[in-house]
Amino acid sequence: MSSFSALSITTPEAFEPQSFDDAVKAVDALAALYERNTTFLVDAFVELGKTGMPTSRYRACYPQVSIETSSYGHIDSRLSYGYVSAPGVYTTTITRPKLFRHYLKEQLGHLIRNHGVSVTVSESATPIPLHFAFGEGAYVEASLAENIDMPLRDLFDTPDLTTTDDEIANGAYEPGPGEPSPLAPFTAQRIDYSLARLSHYTATSATHFQNFVLFTNYQFYIDEFCIWAREQMAAGGNGYTAFVEPGNITTQAGSDTPESDLTLARMPQMPAYHLKKKGHGGITVVNIGVGPSNAKTITDHIAVLRPHAWLMLGHCAGLRNSQTLGDYVLAHAYVREDHVLDDDLPVWVPIPALAEVQVAMENAVAEITGYEGYDLKRIMRTGTVATIDNRNWELRDQRGPVKRLSQSRAIALDMESATIAANGFRFRVPYGTLLCVSDKPLHGELKLPGMATAFYKTQVSQHLQIGIRALQKLAAMPPEKLHSRKLRSFFETAFQ
Repeated sequence: MSSFSALSITTPEAFEPQSFDDAVKAVDALAALYERNTTFLVDAFVELGKTGMPTSRYRACYPQVSIETSSYGHIDSRLSYGYVSAPGVYTTTITRPKLFRHYLKEQLGHLIRNHGVSVTVSESATPIPLHFAFGEGAYVEASLAENIDMPLRDLFDTPDLTTTDDEIANGAYEPGPGEPSPLAPFTAQRIDYSLARLSHYTATSATHFQNFVLFTNYQFYIDEFCIWAREQMAAGGNGYTAFVEPGNITTQAGSDTPESDLTLARMPQMPAYHLKKKGHGGITVVNIGVGPSNAKTITDHIAVLRPHAWLMLGHCAGLRNSQTLGDYVLAHAYVREDHVLDDDLPVWVPIPALAEVQVAMENAVAEITGYEGYDLKRIMRTGTVATIDNRNWELRDQRGPVKRLSQSRAIALDMESATIAANGFRFRVPYGTLLCVSDKPLHGELKLPGMATAFYKTQVSQHLQIGIRALQKLAAMPPEKLHSRKLRSFFETAFQ
């Protein structure tokens, strides 16, 4: 141990900070610095695996981008992001700049235009963990690690979970005296952590995720989406460029078969499917399974990709006698009894309905079902959705739960919707919920086996098409309309 403590730290050559008035050039510089530093770490590991003789520790840091402004001048921006509200120095660490290229160009471009200042690209003091330097899809020969007769964490930086948190997004981060303020809601290491988790949970690369996301809790919806997506590909794409399934199995527009015959030995916990468009403007669908824990987990990770909207499509228990099986519920408020976000977002924080999303979903229901105006009330109700963490709540003494549900004016109960909406609120991602009544436990109305089969055949396809149509409507909106300021707090980061 004493010999190790004397090891010096080997780093790449110092990087001289550079200032840019052009967002494209700034992103190019971030990408070059990131590539240089991750290559340094990977090459050091490979060489060490061959020789097995460490002579030093190895460290390379994330790039960072900063701005400094001395003006309190009001920014006339209709966007809810793209500017800082007070003088000071603002900075954020950057990872995977190639993946986030379009996002970074847009965010830095807004800052340069709105404040009339340059952005500075430099090297941060935050080390890149070796695990993240390899990136997605990397395969490391076991023999390389076996040749290194010391713990890797003695030679390389590893993920530091004590500093990987959501304090910025939660509005709890306070810079120390003389420290810069955050420029983005997530740090580089927090993003890298989620990118690794996304690949694990969904069996698809983060590069395939699109900006408009549908969450569902039933495989039936996934099956219907796959059928529809393959039809789009066979018909030339209809604006979509590729369809990607778990395992990164890809079907290109104009083809009716995947590029490879690869099949997964087993499905991931929350499989994701991506109907891609240029600029990540397509649709991603994720089967999150059942429960608020899954709902929080997947939205925690997808949030770092800064999507433009996510919607929940699923089944629910109808709580009103006037409802019938197959009716739709458009959530305009949420009762949060899921508890998984209690430490991050207090239950007294209201989760508002977002007008832009509500209108898009209501119009989508009308277009797909053929009902409109007053007649739409025949099949859809707008009201409060309660989310609970106990799937078998009906088996307990119902007096307490039923009283609370009645007092809240809830019309439906499920296990995911409020969680997804609350995390959308927390991460400033526009959200919405459209559920389908599949049973009415308070009224003894449960589906028999034959009824269930008929229900799923008739309702799932229509419900899915409504969700797709709603996302297409949201995708057609300009960013300043979709990303409204109602999701922004008093002290916000400049990045979306």
